[in-house]
Amino acid sequence: MITGATGFLGASLARAVLARGHAVRALIRPKAARETLAGLDISYALGTVTDGPSLAYAMAGVGGVIHAAADYRIFVPDPVRMRATNVGGTEAVMMAALKAGVPRIVHVSSVATLKPRADGSPATEEDPATPEEAIGPYKSSKTEAERLVESLVRKEGLPAVIVNPSTPIGPYDRRPTPTGRIILEAARGKMPAYVETGLNLVHVADCAAGCVAALDQGAAGERHILGGQDVTLAQMLEFIALECRHRRPFRLPRAPLYPLAVLSEMAARVTGREPMLTRDGLKMAGHHMFFSAAKARRVLGFQSRPWQEGVMDALHWFEAAGILRR
Repeated sequence: MITGATGFLGASLARAVLARGHAVRALIRPKAARETLAGLDISYALGTVTDGPSLAYAMAGVGGVIHAAADYRIFVPDPVRMRATNVGGTEAVMMAALKAGVPRIVHVSSVATLKPRADGSPATEEDPATPEEAIGPYKSSKTEAERLVESLVRKEGLPAVIVNPSTPIGPYDRRPTPTGRIILEAARGKMPAYVETGLNLVHVADCAAGCVAALDQGAAGERHILGGQDVTLAQMLEFIALECRHRRPFRLPRAPLYPLAVLSEMAARVTGREPMLTRDGLKMAGHHMFFSAAKARRVLGFQSRPWQEGVMDALHWFEAAGILRR
C-alpha cells in the first residue's frame, strides 16, 4: 500500500513496486487527480492519511506500506495544516500499520531532516537535525515526523525503515515541486539570475527504486540517504540554458533579495499562488545542501544515474504533458 501515489515520487513508486511483481493499492483522496497513474494495474482506497478508518481499510491484508504522502512546499500560509499532514498523518499511518500487523514499512522522509555541514562537505545519516534547527515549516515538520517514527521503532517495535531522498527530479512532476518549478521556469527563459547554493539531485525513478529496495533490506529505525550527485544551482541552470538556447544566468547576492522575498510572500497570500522567492528559500540557499548516499549504496544496493538525465527527463515530460512549450 502506497500513500502519496498521485504525487511526484508516488507515480514512480507505483511503477517500481509493480515492476517488482507486487500488487499495488493506493490510498488517495476522493478528488485526487490520477493522470500520472493512468494505465497502471493498481487498486484504489479512498481516504486520507489523517483518517483512521480509511487507513485501516487501505492496510487490510497488505504485506508492506510505503508512506510517501507529504505536503511539500517551501512557503505555506498556514503551517499548522502542513504539520497536520506531515506529522499527524505520519503518526496515523504508523499506528494503523502497527494495528494491522504490517510486517514491513518504509517511511519516506527527506534530507530536510539532516543538517548541512558548515564546511560544505556532504552530510550523512549521522548529521540529524532537531525540528528547532530546521529552516521553515516543511523541514521542521518532516524532521518532527522522522523523530516520531524513530520513537515508535524504539518503544513500539514499529518495523519501519527510513529513507531520505535528496532532491528528486524527472517525469510526473505534475504540480510541480519547488525544484521542478525552477527547471520549468529556467526552460522558459524566466530564470535569468540565481543565488549561489548547492543541492543534491537524484532521478525520481532511482529514488523510487531505493524506496522499494528498503522494503526488503535495511534495519528498522535506520536512515538511508537516497541521493545522486552534488550540483551547484549555477551548474543546473547553465545546463538548462544551453539545452534550451537561452542566455547563461548571472549570480545575484542574497541579502538585497530579502525585501523582494517579503513582497513575493505578501502577493502569494493574496493570489494563492506559490511564490518563486521566499525568505526561507534564501536562508536555505546560504548552505550547500550536499549529501552522501554511500550507506544506501552499501545497504540497499542503491544506484543513481547522472543528474543531467533527470533534468532532461523532466523537460521531456513537461513538454509531453503540454506544460512546457519551447
